[in-house]
Amino acid sequence: MPLDFILTSAQRTLQADARAFARKELSRTRAAAEHLPTPEQRFAATRPIYEKAIAAGFLNRLIPQPFGGGGSGLMDMALVAEEFYAVDANVSLTLFANLLGLMPLFLAGTPEQLARFLPPFLDRRGAPLAALANSEPGGSANFMLSAPFGTRTTARLDGDSWVVDGEKHWISSATGWDARGADLLCVVCRTSTPDGLTILAVPRPERGLTLVKAVDTVGHRAHLVPHFRMDGVRVPRDHVIGGVGEGRVVVDASFTGTAALVGIMAVGLLRAAFDYALDFAKTQSRGGPHPIIQHQAVGYALADAKTSLEAARQLGWRACLAMDTQAPGATELALHSKIFGSETAVRVITDLMRVVGIESYDCSSPLCGLLQDALVLPLFDGGNMGVRRRQLHELLMHPDYDALNASFGCN
Repeated sequence: MPLDFILTSAQRTLQADARAFARKELSRTRAAAEHLPTPEQRFAATRPIYEKAIAAGFLNRLIPQPFGGGGSGLMDMALVAEEFYAVDANVSLTLFANLLGLMPLFLAGTPEQLARFLPPFLDRRGAPLAALANSEPGGSANFMLSAPFGTRTTARLDGDSWVVDGEKHWISSATGWDARGADLLCVVCRTSTPDGLTILAVPRPERGLTLVKAVDTVGHRAHLVPHFRMDGVRVPRDHVIGGVGEGRVVVDASFTGTAALVGIMAVGLLRAAFDYALDFAKTQSRGGPHPIIQHQAVGYALADAKTSLEAARQLGWRACLAMDTQAPGATELALHSKIFGSETAVRVITDLMRVVGIESYDCSSPLCGLLQDALVLPLFDGGNMGVRRRQLHELLMHPDYDALNASFGCN
């Protein structure tokens, strides 16, 4: 791709297909779910729409081609993420959470594990769900610390099986459509030594997984983020992903790739908010003789919002391209995309609510829902304060850090 980010013909087709699907199918999510009283009911109501996304091949497109999917890189995923998030954040996050859930397999899975666990996610049928179960009650910003701190979920060997005990929290779709478990959980747990973190592939267990609470979230109201408990969940000994005690490296690498996509999710929300506010400003006079866009303050606010939107998109695209090409500075760019995009979305949507005025405070207003969805972006997928800025800080402190790598891709 040239430096000016001109999309290829195939990418424009993908973008158009994602936009058309989002407008036709994802646009139905709010009506299907918002009136339902519990998180579980709202999540269940999205299943028919999610199944259509599976049938249309959008989950298959998230899986890289070397593993049998149609995915050709983060840049293509970014195009889909923006189009989907501009219409509905709920089904979009359920879909993209699979990428994080499967990432340990992509990074460190054996050929046998890939052949065993990936087929349901490659088929364009049903409603498969995968989740990376890392976060725990009380927070997991320091998950890597030695016991008794950090990860508290444990796994012990009993013959040819691992026995898993512990609790996880804020794990997208982890308890599945019926509270019995997702199709695949990659569970981060403490194994044989105080410092040893291991990832275990846990297919939907027959027993031992209990939903403690489905969190009633501020935004993403029809996406499920449960608190659940595992009591004596048994998995075969060969379900270790990446080696016993080597889980931290795999977890860190899994979250690096998704950081750039969170920045693009923010772009989708920003785009929807800007489009609504611009139309409002052009069509509403608010009791005056002219549409409010003719007022300088309104015009300047919209101009600033569009500048922020374009900046967030270009940074996200740059990060995705760097990840795809394994360019120097790719990790730094991914972190910048996540932090800047997520925090810009919250700030700019709030600014656009000021343009629209008190009408935007009504829960039926698109801006109200978009702000609710945006609020979590700085907090999840590695919180900006507890995780992402710390990761940048560590990069800056490294003796070999070169500030030009992220800027120009220098070696």
